[in-house]
Amino acid sequence: MTGAPLIQTQTSRSSTATSAPASVENTSSARTLRPLAALLPFLAPYKKQIALALLFLLLAAAATLALPAAIKSVVDHGFAADVSDSAERLAAVRRQFLLFIPLALAIAIFTSARFFMVTWLGERVTADLRAAVYSHVLQQSPQFFETLKTGEVLSRLTTDTTVIQTAVGSSISMGLRNTVLFLGGLTMLVITSPRLMLIVLAVIGLVVLPAVIFGRRVRKLSRASQDRIADSSAIAGEILNAIPVVQSFTQQAHESTRFGNANEQAFKTSIRRTGARSLLTAFVIIGVFASLLYGVYSGAQSVIAGRISLGELSESVLYVMLVASSVAVLAEVWGDIVRAAGATERLMELLATRSDIVDPEKPRTLPRAGGGMKVEFDHVTFRYPSRPTHVVLNDLSLAIEPGETAALVGPSGAGKTTIFQLALRFYDVTEVAS
Repeated sequence: MTGAPLIQTQTSRSSTATSAPASVENTSSARTLRPLAALLPFLAPYKKQIALALLFLLLAAAATLALPAAIKSVVDHGFAADVSDSAERLAAVRRQFLLFIPLALAIAIFTSARFFMVTWLGERVTADLRAAVYSHVLQQSPQFFETLKTGEVLSRLTTDTTVIQTAVGSSISMGLRNTVLFLGGLTMLVITSPRLMLIVLAVIGLVVLPAVIFGRRVRKLSRASQDRIADSSAIAGEILNAIPVVQSFTQQAHESTRFGNANEQAFKTSIRRTGARSLLTAFVIIGVFASLLYGVYSGAQSVIAGRISLGELSESVLYVMLVASSVAVLAEVWGDIVRAAGATERLMELLATRSDIVDPEKPRTLPRAGGGMKVEFDHVTFRYPSRPTHVVLNDLSLAIEPGETAALVGPSGAGKTTIFQLALRFYDVTEVAS
């Protein structure tokens, strides 16, 4: 693509494809997680690993959901057993406690297996995504790097992919696990204490709905935070790549101040995001504890009235705790996932970028070395995309015959390098005289 000589001039093209991406506004809650769908092609090659992770997740959740039933058995058939002899009571308790050994082993084995599989997926998907974005960026024309600084690209390759790695390798797994525990806990409450389940579900519903709506603001702040971090990275990359020039003009203090201001903006935006997530977490925890306390109070009344046993109360309370804690974890996970959605959106913008330099339908084959080929510019005008109002070459005509040696001379900024870049087709000409 970049090796094709410019024999015939071309008309100008829109540079919107390589301009710096703009932030995408959230218009509805349905769009909050839509960017994450772009990760599906990166997950598709690993269906077996995903299936194993889900299997281990379900097995670990099932073992966890069996714990309250084991507690009920210990309380009703051990501590509360109708046995007068203390030795027999102790033996009954010991027999019931043996139930916890296979449960503990199952939880440990399946949880560790799930952790390994989801961590592997997070690392693998992140590595694939990083490689795909990097390979795509290498295909862009120099015009792309004029409108989007190198530091911005590096920030997306590092910071944004790290956020996605956390989401895929941890947050999504935790979200699925706690969703299973939430649904399983509610199901068990329906079986053991339907009335209590309805009350707890109503209280949690009052908490979850505002939390989901509030999550939209968290995502906007997360996207803004990533953008400000990228700004500071872009400034640092720009200056460090030109440090001799900066030092020649003794601009170290000025550039340090400029970076400090960008860094401070990134900090302030990050604090706003953290504050929003903190308020969301506090709101969810208050609702969770309210449902938990009300569940315990209602269960205690039922025990006193003789409607349920002490073991059934213990079982119901533990299921309420599982449901409540799952909601609390899901609130935390929601913040991580919406942040990952913002990071994914930024990376997908890079992958969606298309170079302005497009190969012709029938490209001309270059001659073998030594064969020579005519290079001609016919009344061309050129402006760099980053300086559209500044004319670098104005109505230039130039013809170099095969085998001819030509020298381009002139002061700095006269356009010598620009002519070579156009000949190598790093850029297309802006205007052509008719």
